[in-house]
Amino acid sequence: MKRNFHFPILLGAIAALSLSACNDDSMENPAVQEQQTQNLKIDQPNDLEKSCSYVDQYWSSSAVLLTSLPTSADTSFMNSQMTKNATMWGRSTPTLRFVNDPSNPGSTYNAISYSTGKIYYGYAIYADAKNKGGDIVNAMILAHEYGHQLQYAYGLPSVNESTARPNELEADGFAGYYLRRPNGYNKTSFAEIAAAYEFAQSIGDYQTTSSGHHGTPPQRRSAVRLGFLLGQYSLTASSFDYNFFYYYQGVLNGTYKMGKNSQYPELDAYMSQYIDELKKIQTGEISAEEFKDLK
Repeated sequence: MKRNFHFPILLGAIAALSLSACNDDSMENPAVQEQQTQNLKIDQPNDLEKSCSYVDQYWSSSAVLLTSLPTSADTSFMNSQMTKNATMWGRSTPTLRFVNDPSNPGSTYNAISYSTGKIYYGYAIYADAKNKGGDIVNAMILAHEYGHQLQYAYGLPSVNESTARPNELEADGFAGYYLRRPNGYNKTSFAEIAAAYEFAQSIGDYQTTSSGHHGTPPQRRSAVRLGFLLGQYSLTASSFDYNFFYYYQGVLNGTYKMGKNSQYPELDAYMSQYIDELKKIQTGEISAEEFKDLK
């Protein structure tokens, strides 16, 4: 039987100042921020704004901000996913805009979540994701970026490192969680969402000392798998963070606590079945093909 775990969430009034692993950038002109029209030129963020990005933190100087993707079906899908993410977590819907640059299409291979309540999503990453794995891949990337919105709002993650790894792996975990939840993307079979997970880990990197390090490919596999497993239970953002790092710190670093997770005993009993598996994903003992066959 599934049980809901709802615990009080401490609002992070200074969340925008506490995410040391995300990029410190600056607020755009409020008039620009409010504008809803097509072909709005993107200004790079300045020093008062934080941003967490899927690939890097920049857009080309010739990029433009749009309210739609090339087809109305794609636009409707992404807007509905944005609304569903917000509704699932009981929060207001961020501003979702799309970025195009016909003169330099590759520069839009990115998605960025800003601390001012907006998410910008590039044409190039949208097209590549859909081509490689269908709608579910873009649903996953958008849920990852929405995970950063939760981090801004609640002062997460609770674990800090000298790189962006905790922020990015937790956002991968939020995405895996969203894809499983019945009021999210509602996919209970891991095999159904393997393509989305493979896309995430393919953008992993081995620049482990870089401030922008997002996690290695095996770590990203582990993070989304862990988020998916936690999706067995209904959690608040803060309780998700607690549980994600309870297992992330141990399993992904190879030092799983022998003591049980007494705060969430039912969840811990469930997770105990998957500890060895998570460790093998992180170390590469479970191959990419085996990963796709996980239940």
